Amino acid sequence: MKGLVAVVIGLTALLIGTRDGLAGQRQETVSSADLSRQSAASATADRFIIVSGLRVHYVDWGNPGAPPLILIHGLDRVSRTFDHLAPHFTGRYHVIAIDMRGHGDSGWDPEGRYLVEDHVGDVEGLVQQLGLKNITIWGNSTGGRVAQVFAGKHPDLVSAVISEDVGPERPRQIADNYSRRVAQEEAGWATEEELLAQLRRSNAGVSDAVLVPYVRYGTKRRADGRLVWKRDPQLVKGFVATDLWRYVREIKAPILYVIGGRSTIVPLETQDELKKTLPKVRIVTMPGLGHYPSDEKPQEFLAIVDEFLKTTL
Repeated sequence: MKGLVAVVIGLTALLIGTRDGLAGQRQETVSSADLSRQSAASATADRFIIVSGLRVHYVDWGNPGAPPLILIHGLDRVSRTFDHLAPHFTGRYHVIAIDMRGHGDSGWDPEGRYLVEDHVGDVEGLVQQLGLKNITIWGNSTGGRVAQVFAGKHPDLVSAVISEDVGPERPRQIADNYSRRVAQEEAGWATEEELLAQLRRSNAGVSDAVLVPYVRYGTKRRADGRLVWKRDPQLVKGFVATDLWRYVREIKAPILYVIGGRSTIVPLETQDELKKTLPKVRIVTMPGLGHYPSDEKPQEFLAIVDEFLKTTL
């Protein structure tokens, strides 16, 4: 009996991502599904490729004989922010989550080349080196822009696209807001617990299953001991006003846009234009949610994605 209790305690600690006392601040019930996801996470492999001289990191969830599902995170995030979603697909797909250049464990571009097209070039390198085809590509925020452009440039390689709360346009205001936030966060944080507490306050609808991996894999210690994000400060050079319609108009595959009802990133006029432009488009709004619907309501989000993917078979 004591042995069984020890196993349960150990699995619970793994689930909430304990590292240096990071977890334990919020008590959560561990379900059998949670334990299954944690078991799947332990089977991941960290891999690297070189694209145009830049080292690019990705997480390989296995099942290489299956059709590929490429996951592309948003600005400031990392590949492991898909940890709460990826295991749902590993039985059907070869799931690959990439760290975009300038993020996580991928290299920093010495010339600050961080436009959407630059990130697309890294995905192209990944696809070419791994020999991928029949690709389902899913991105959230900036990753969604990358997914749209890749699908427009390579319609022969893509079977389905999922873009989470982002369309073909990035207004000037959004770019300016990001620059201000980077400047505000230059001081960093004293501890992981301090950062996690801040994220909990600003992301009230998001569970530790999302926030803990974000902090665990997305931060590093600076020389002065302060905790900072694993990101190149020059990312601001690529976060500029953007219009990607010339690529989006070339998308041939079925494409799903999932939009947060509280978000203003994809306004109604843009949604209307997408419906006119893309013959295989589906747009779903999740009421009351923000810019990352898959973080706030992951099960509902996955149900929408599953229904969409059934139509692409």
